[in-house]
Amino acid sequence: MLSTLRDITQSVAAANSLNAALKLLVVQTKHAMMTECCSVYLLEQQQLVLSATEGLQPSAVGTVKMPLSQGLVGLAAQREEAINLADARIHPRFKLFPEANEEEYRAFLAVPIIYQKIVVGVIVVQQADSREFSENEEAFLMTLAAQLAVVIRSLKNKAAITNEQHQVVFDGTPASSGIAIAKGLVLGGVITLEQPDLACDSIEHEITRLKLAINRCKSMLSSISQRFENDNADDVASIFSAFQLLLDEHSLGGEYVREVSEGWRAESAVSRVSIRYIEQFLAMDDPYLKERASDIRELGQKVLRQLIEPDKLELEPETPVILVAKEVDATLLAEFPRHKLAGIVTKLGGVNAHTAILARALGVPALVGVEQVLDSDTDIDGKLLVLNANRGQLLVSPSPTVVAEYKVLINADVEKQKRFSAELSQPSQTIDGKRIHLYLNAGLLSGVQSNVAEGADGIGLYRTEIPFMLHQRFPSEAEQIKVYKRVLNAVGDKPVVMRTLDVGGDKPLPYFPIKEENPFLGWRGIRLSLDHPELFLVQLRAMLQAGGSGKQLQILLPMVSHLGEIDETLEYLDQAYNELNVELNTSIARPPIGVMLEVPALLYQLEDVAKRVDFVSVGSNDLTQYLLAVDRNNPSVSSLFDSYHPGILRALKRAVEDCQQFNLDVSVCGELAGEPYGALLLVAMGYQKLSMNQASLARINYLIRRVSHCQLQVLLSDCLEKSNALEVRHVLHDFIKQNHLEDILH
Repeated sequence: MLSTLRDITQSVAAANSLNAALKLLVVQTKHAMMTECCSVYLLEQQQLVLSATEGLQPSAVGTVKMPLSQGLVGLAAQREEAINLADARIHPRFKLFPEANEEEYRAFLAVPIIYQKIVVGVIVVQQADSREFSENEEAFLMTLAAQLAVVIRSLKNKAAITNEQHQVVFDGTPASSGIAIAKGLVLGGVITLEQPDLACDSIEHEITRLKLAINRCKSMLSSISQRFENDNADDVASIFSAFQLLLDEHSLGGEYVREVSEGWRAESAVSRVSIRYIEQFLAMDDPYLKERASDIRELGQKVLRQLIEPDKLELEPETPVILVAKEVDATLLAEFPRHKLAGIVTKLGGVNAHTAILARALGVPALVGVEQVLDSDTDIDGKLLVLNANRGQLLVSPSPTVVAEYKVLINADVEKQKRFSAELSQPSQTIDGKRIHLYLNAGLLSGVQSNVAEGADGIGLYRTEIPFMLHQRFPSEAEQIKVYKRVLNAVGDKPVVMRTLDVGGDKPLPYFPIKEENPFLGWRGIRLSLDHPELFLVQLRAMLQAGGSGKQLQILLPMVSHLGEIDETLEYLDQAYNELNVELNTSIARPPIGVMLEVPALLYQLEDVAKRVDFVSVGSNDLTQYLLAVDRNNPSVSSLFDSYHPGILRALKRAVEDCQQFNLDVSVCGELAGEPYGALLLVAMGYQKLSMNQASLARINYLIRRVSHCQLQVLLSDCLEKSNALEVRHVLHDFIKQNHLEDILH
């Protein structure tokens, strides 16, 4: 059975059109099940349309249609379960279509084809004899339908995209709200360095191709370097300048050309040279030289992209695009010109994956977990797209009427944001006088401009891992000091909470790969830092020196799960502090220390935590993930990730109550703090410090200034009585509506 299922699925998936695929499906299924008839009905505009058959009248294909409320095929789709009847004619829902010539068939088995809870169609087998299909036959057809759901959905989309008169809608998970209208730019994801060894027909032609690719790469690196220099981010600019030197004819660039001269294709030459040098560097004992292997790999991938996907990133400045890719990492976001980036759509990732958080920090609409978007990549590339990240939809080839409607929505959003921003200079305070301090989450680029902190009470979370991700090696102590000083200087005398290196999970470093079966429960955050004191001490020393004798700096520890991790960190901090006081003539202040409340176990040890540190910052993203046992990056279960789950709300309420009891300063720096619903509940619970992305700041300030703390406490009581997140959201929506604050929602 397994081999038969595999053969049918592979044949259908390999078909070059939807019609051909469906024809193969009915022919092979009829043969495999030894029945007299097999048909497939696809759901089109709430009607089931006979789309292929082997056993009914061929002319009925495309003409036999029925709503879901009619016929046995409609019953299978309505119930979303198999219908197995010995004699279909005696069932009250039996409907005869004379044009199909199905009078002779009695035995009937229909199975719905369901993709992500949505009925795509129904597959039916029939036989003249009056008999019920066996359990094995029913199981076979159900298994086949489940396996084919993705294939059929993909082929339907591809067929519709090819015919530009039909708009196609892809569903995904909103990761960063907003609407964008632009042409799609499909990037095939990460270019693998392991290219096949292929000989070339013309050495001269391949050398020309290679030199053009190298020159395009140099030009791209030069423009990126200049952009970062203009932003005073010299440390990042130097990375791309170094890459340019490596492409010189006396360095790797010349090695690539010499390899082509020996008869290899340009892609093969770049691959062979890169792998050869990577192996040599990795074999060296010196840690610094070992790290150079990652530079060779990164550069090789950049040249290969110019060979394989030439000119992909060389667009006219006035032509913004919606980037469509399997994954988007921090480096790609840094390299991509911001004014050309209208939106982001990825096949993988979850709403709280690191890329999604970066998209929110940029204020770029983003949709993740759009599983089939790249199945038709050659068709979507260059097509007009509407990205509605407020509703989780990507529209391909929309009609002019639809585009016009979305432009109206975009203009309305711009006007609303202007209205919110007009009050940003006024304090965030409820009607009844409760002062709420709003902070920024930052860290996308190594330099934070002074206008970033406008209207905020400080930086509540500076993600130090972002500069690490933009380097091709661990940044030195001097490089880190420069970055951290720029952040502190950018906000004047306002406080800055710097989180120590938080990599692992969904935030890998390209030069420090971590391969784990379950990375979110693995070697990440403070666990990694404590296992590498040589790196941790450098970061602590850099932070202390950047902070100097001032009182701005606060240090935050991520992913703490044991009190021993806090104790060990404090010992390293003492070591760094004492060393610097001996080495330097100027005095160094010892900053307040805090821990991220992400691991649920720590929720029950806050009394002990209060004896060791000065503050707690609740990371609602990871705390939700661990309390619900849901991988927030897995599209298959991302719908279960919901911070409005009553259990999560009760945990957050307990956290703030315990912190108040033990005189422990507390804030929230997770995504929940920047959501209107989330901010209302957190303020009601007693949180007075919320940290969020800049795009959310004006909106949340505007909202808080229009509600009273007394109102919110009643709202919280209602929410905590509900049994699920959907009911909680309904209560919150009603509150927003009753207070005439609908504009606050997208």
